[in-house]
Amino acid sequence: MEIITKPARMRAICQKLWAEEMSIGFVPTMGALHEGHLSMVRDARRMTDTVVVSIFVNPTQFDSGKEFDRYPRDLARDADLLTPVGVDYIFAPGAQEMYPPGFASFVEVAGLSDKLEGISRPGHFRGVTTALSILFNLVHPQYVFVGQRDAQQAVIVKKLARDLHLPIEVVVSPIAREADGLACASRNRYLSPDERKAAPVLSRALHLAEEMYSNGERSAGKILKAMRKEIEKEPLAKIDYLAITDTDLLDPLDDLTARKALVSIAAFFGKNRLIDNAVLSEDKFRAKTGRLKLG
Repeated sequence: MEIITKPARMRAICQKLWAEEMSIGFVPTMGALHEGHLSMVRDARRMTDTVVVSIFVNPTQFDSGKEFDRYPRDLARDADLLTPVGVDYIFAPGAQEMYPPGFASFVEVAGLSDKLEGISRPGHFRGVTTALSILFNLVHPQYVFVGQRDAQQAVIVKKLARDLHLPIEVVVSPIAREADGLACASRNRYLSPDERKAAPVLSRALHLAEEMYSNGERSAGKILKAMRKEIEKEPLAKIDYLAITDTDLLDPLDDLTARKALVSIAAFFGKNRLIDNAVLSEDKFRAKTGRLKLG
């Protein structure tokens, strides 16, 4: 495994791989890796000849400089986690490598970036899609692996690829969870012991939504009401938003009959904001792989 920091070196390697007809699977991350990231890497290893993982803490997608500075960084630890799962290259550029002096170009997916997370975090997705566009241009992957935990981001990345005619397939890996149901996330490490104990209420609320749907409930309003009641049983949880939308345009839904629906939650536990989601779908919408399609 080779760690690369210079864009020119990364581009040269990927051009050589293309010339050798070696497929490239790309897993973009900001480091602080956990099982969710590793599951995406394993998917990439199974599906492609060469696996590239980027570790880039992107300053343009943070709400504040303080939050950016606080984000955990440990490249040596991340490399130790990636070595046994078959990663070929780690691309770990600095901010000045990605955004050289005078940088003034941005990429934004209109109509999707200002919903759900975009309301709570204005400008967040413009930062994400700009950084990803640069990374795609350097790595030139055939396959890009993203996680369902960031469901809105997955929908946006698929739209970006379609709109810009990028020759990539976006593969969405299922949410990896801790034993108690909490979705794996880098931010989990910031939770106090009491907050960590409270946080699985999000997955319990989603499980409740899935149970209601399986039992025939198709009113989004009734499902949301039950979920809110469940979350509010936990005094440490403060709901930021709770929504049921379609899986393509992320517009709110009322009647879930004969369609897929994305159930999204964002909630604060102290100063820590966690997100989680689930897709409600009848069997006819499931792919042969058993995976549910977003975007």
